[in-house]
Amino acid sequence: MTLRIASGQGFWGDWLEAPVRQVEGGPIDFLMMDYLAEVTMSILQKQKARDPKLGYARDVVPLMQRILPRIVERGIRVTTNAGGVNPQACADAVAEAARTLGLHGRLKIGIVTGDDILSRLDELLGKGIALADMDSGRPLSDIRPRVLSANAYLGAWPVVDALRAGAHVVITGRVTDTGLTLAPLIHGFGWAADAWDLLAAGTIAGHIIECGAQCSGGNFQGGWPEVAGLEDVGYPIVMAESDGTFAVTKHPGTGGTVSVASVSEQLLYEMGDPREYITPDCVADFTTIRLEQAGADRVRVSGIRGRSATEMLKVSIAYAAGYKAVGTLVYVWPDAYAKAREADRVLRARLERLGLSFDEILTEYVGVNAAHGPLAGEPPADLPEVQLRIGVRSADRAMVERFTRELAPLILNGPPSVTGFAGGRPKVEEIVAYWPALVPKREIRPVVQVIAV
Repeated sequence: MTLRIASGQGFWGDWLEAPVRQVEGGPIDFLMMDYLAEVTMSILQKQKARDPKLGYARDVVPLMQRILPRIVERGIRVTTNAGGVNPQACADAVAEAARTLGLHGRLKIGIVTGDDILSRLDELLGKGIALADMDSGRPLSDIRPRVLSANAYLGAWPVVDALRAGAHVVITGRVTDTGLTLAPLIHGFGWAADAWDLLAAGTIAGHIIECGAQCSGGNFQGGWPEVAGLEDVGYPIVMAESDGTFAVTKHPGTGGTVSVASVSEQLLYEMGDPREYITPDCVADFTTIRLEQAGADRVRVSGIRGRSATEMLKVSIAYAAGYKAVGTLVYVWPDAYAKAREADRVLRARLERLGLSFDEILTEYVGVNAAHGPLAGEPPADLPEVQLRIGVRSADRAMVERFTRELAPLILNGPPSVTGFAGGRPKVEEIVAYWPALVPKREIRPVVQVIAV
């Protein structure tokens, strides 16, 4: 038996046509849609604080309304972490959409919760679990009053439980990106909880397709000029076998490319030690992966080995870290770069004279060295235009607000030939910072329920 798992979304904001095309473009068994990034959780938590019916990726509801009839007709099952910090509300909204489509009695929705530990932080700290920053070692107590969200990364098994309970659509909170693909494989093939090589293979399959078209021609550095049809790009599909081997492909007739090079680039995404890719479900060894071009837009993946999972779960914590504002001005030929540098000097001198001391001031010259810094070298003297982009950061909102009023005057009282200020005064934004931590698995209690529409 071959299981076909299609990637429909790689992040919240991805191409809304992709899931529709995956469902309608050919046979698939599962549709996996990944919506969550670290900062997304804090955004959703703020939304839920304002309205208890929010806190999930609302794009998923009109999307599901488009594809639910075909999903039910073809027996396709869906796994998605679109539930964010409010999977119940997301499931309720999808259920209501199903009822309006006349699907009463034909759809079951699984809901996975238990990842949101924001209300349990003080309890965990009281148990001596420091939730220390994995990068700096600082204890969470240093920033506890400013925490906005805290979510443990659940693995595939709660999703498996929902599928085994008959769910056609499984909506989760912070489940790992890879778990959304691994769960259908565990369920479909009956893999054991200690089949580490198989679980590692399913994890790597999930890693390859978790970012959508990034492995099928999108954002592809190696030979991108030869990638045709990106306006019609095909999102990836894993065709998996029970022995842990699988092929990565896409629907026939779609644009993009699936090649050893495109899959290899995705494998390197967010890669630390390739021998220890740690998930809640297993530890996968990326050095064992074997890739083979097995036909047009088809890459065979084999040889994967894995090891037992750790006793810890990663926790994604977001906290308020002050305020920022970023403004831009564009200077044009002649002497575009020199004008932009002089504008930066003038602005900094004025800010200093006003007694404004920021935690950080960052200046970038877009078109010169914003991306590559000193590696870009000295620019040519005849640059047609340069964008001055300057940002400030401070714990004092009023100070950042004062900065926003100092940029516009440069248009008439600074260097000449400036444009690009049509957006008006820079906006003050709250900074949300990331705090990765670890929590013992024994402290996290996933909850699975299945509701009938």
